[in-house]
Amino acid sequence: MANQGNNQNQRNNKSVAKSIKNTAGSAFETAHNALEATENVAMNAVDATKNAANNLTGNNKK
Repeated sequence: MANQGNNQNQRNNKSVAKSIKNTAGSAFETAHNALEATENVAMNAVDATKNAANNLTGNNKK
């Protein structure tokens, strides 16, 4: 009986550990995606600023 209880506890512990790992993985993936989105917005702002400056100064190079 005690052995069955230990086995069940081990299975429960593995399940909890797997759930924690999956949750952490999801959290890191969400953070990564947010950083990529922020980077894209920032780079688009830089490009827009560069284009505006080129249009004002007539330095459009093709």
